[in-house]
Amino acid sequence: MLLAIDVGNTNTSIGIFHGDTLKHNWSISTESYKTTDEIGMLLLSMFQYANEDIELVNGVIICSVVPPLMHTLTSAVKKYIRKNPIVVGPGVKTGINIKYDNPREVGADKIVNAVSAIKLYGAPVIIVDFGTATTFCAVNSNKDYLGGVICPGIKISAEALFAKASKLPRVEIIEPTGVIGKNTVTSIQSGLFFGFLGQVEYIVEKIINEMKEDNITVVATGGFAGIMQPYCRCVDEVNSLLTLEGLKEIYYLNKNIWNV
Repeated sequence: MLLAIDVGNTNTSIGIFHGDTLKHNWSISTESYKTTDEIGMLLLSMFQYANEDIELVNGVIICSVVPPLMHTLTSAVKKYIRKNPIVVGPGVKTGINIKYDNPREVGADKIVNAVSAIKLYGAPVIIVDFGTATTFCAVNSNKDYLGGVICPGIKISAEALFAKASKLPRVEIIEPTGVIGKNTVTSIQSGLFFGFLGQVEYIVEKIINEMKEDNITVVATGGFAGIMQPYCRCVDEVNSLLTLEGLKEIYYLNKNIWNV
């Protein structure tokens, strides 16, 4: 049994695999102030809820873009699960070549998503992650990670608008009934939704033109992927579990190397 943990800026995804099958998964808020014992108790409660024996965990793999949380998280895994986790980063085998000016700058989640997308959909592939930031990652047919694009996420943009424009209210991010808003709230919702939709389609088009490859699959993941996908003509696949599946692949590539 494998425990996979993906720590994002806003949410943390946790999955339990039996072999290649994801049996259970949860999404919780990322809170960097939690203690080792709080995290440990949370993990124990998840296993209890899922009716899984924590003693049967063979390995743990962690991907994080929140450095302040790493020490307490790894300490919790060691104390409560009694395993040394593999932490995705320099030295971890991924099977892809990173063609970035400084490979260490690439977020661990982006590499994990690339590994997962190649495994599930093949290469070349573009991954669009609708997370705290909206990111675009390009992988060519040689499985080279070429780089990508980073934009403010839709939620960040909504909060910035609320914070900087005193008369504009905070709004729920939903799919509008039309482009032309009939009041302030629906006008903001339309601007956020269709503005990001246009941004995604334009950037994907530009990436495809720059890659100069045929049959590029575009995969969307992240919290807002499901809302955007029906309107986004450039997206071929949506997979909300892309990162967890990628963590599984990287774990099996490394478990013998790291002796875990």
